[in-house]
Amino acid sequence: MRVAAVILAAGASRRYGEDKLLVELDGKPLLQHAIDAANASTVDDVILVVGNAADDVLSSVRLGRARAVTNPDHAAGQSTSLRLGVRAASSADAVVVQLGDQPRVTARLIDALIARGRDTDAPAVVSSWEGHRSPPTLLRRELWPALEGIAGDVGAREILAGRDDVAVLEVTDDLGSLADVDRPSDLARIAKAGRMQL
Repeated sequence: MRVAAVILAAGASRRYGEDKLLVELDGKPLLQHAIDAANASTVDDVILVVGNAADDVLSSVRLGRARAVTNPDHAAGQSTSLRLGVRAASSADAVVVQLGDQPRVTARLIDALIARGRDTDAPAVVSSWEGHRSPPTLLRRELWPALEGIAGDVGAREILAGRDDVAVLEVTDDLGSLADVDRPSDLARIAKAGRMQL
């Protein structure tokens, strides 16, 4: 199974008050943590979807083996970035969808999702922490056409709702954290919890 990571990083960070993806955590931009985790994982390809302030974002991070695609329709919501990223992964059999504002997602977590996908043969694998489902999420190619039918600021959850064939990866501390950053207080809490090893 050939897998691509798709990192969604095109939003405008309205709730944060500034571009949160460029705010530093542990000495590097928030987004860099997501890129580094994907690059260190076993995925075959890494796609970074940018949009808002794309030039500033790209000049502030090191892509490594990742490649960037720019979403001109990013203001229409996350669904447009998800579709663009999946289309860019045309040679893959599955994608792992990451959010650029989840700095404690590790390469180990990404690889565990992929392993769960291989073990279960499920069309999707979602991450879960204490019963709360969240990205990163693995989506096999058979689900990609359904992404064409979603709109607005929604993600894969829209196409997975109500399905009983979705596998779950229970995230433990050794795999990382699903915490995301919407406000400065979120970043402060993540920073206080300490660094994670990829």
